[in-house]
Amino acid sequence: MTTEDIIIHIFYHVDNKLGQVWKDPCAKLYPSEVVTIGIVYALKGGTFRAFYRWLARDYAALFGGLPDRTNLLRQLRQQEQLTDALLAQPSVLNVADSYPIELIFPIRAGRSQQQVGTKNRDKGRWSIGVKLCWILNQAGQVCGWIWDGLHCPDNAFLDFFKEYDQQAVIFTDWGFRCAAGVPENVKLCKKGTWNERMMVETSFSLLTVICHAKKMFHRLEPYIQARLAYPVAMFNVCSQLFHDLHPSEKPFKMSFAEFSL
Repeated sequence: MTTEDIIIHIFYHVDNKLGQVWKDPCAKLYPSEVVTIGIVYALKGGTFRAFYRWLARDYAALFGGLPDRTNLLRQLRQQEQLTDALLAQPSVLNVADSYPIELIFPIRAGRSQQQVGTKNRDKGRWSIGVKLCWILNQAGQVCGWIWDGLHCPDNAFLDFFKEYDQQAVIFTDWGFRCAAGVPENVKLCKKGTWNERMMVETSFSLLTVICHAKKMFHRLEPYIQARLAYPVAMFNVCSQLFHDLHPSEKPFKMSFAEFSL
């Protein structure tokens, strides 16, 4: 598939999911076009400046022209709540885990009063960043996500898991254990048991390699929220697109190689 084909297929899925959404008369882009750009940005990875130069140079005609870079970035922030329509439905059995993301080096901590990231160890070294936690269903699609500071322990997300009580069982690793107990719908899995949980590790490796999400360059909370929302939408849209193009593949297979930009 060419890059143009990939963008068109993504827009088709997004527009079908969002349906009719009100468009600001002063805006150049429809909301479904903005969400499509956000998903393509997540699929491309890197900094937004470099992404905007690439998109404006080669593919602006697909959207009938683009607003300036800062305007487009604000629209991505404003429309990020529309990505909730692209979340998958939870299955009976689901898996969850956390993913640390670095924002700045520790030596730069405290230089800004608007600093969002917090300090903690990641892979043996100190980092300032946030921690993403998401829930995958049996098909490997994201059905829920949340984020907090990097200092936040995994068991702080247990309250979020309670929202899925009576409708889904969530498998987590031993890092989510809590002295006060865990919700009834959460099952702690010790190392070496329930290898079905490896699905979430595969998804995080794709998040690192494709989205370059191990380090992010946004600093303010609304933009971090948007930067985390569009990879979730990208993951679900590309997963659905892969199975539409390859209906004979196993339903839980995750492969985004042909959508590489």
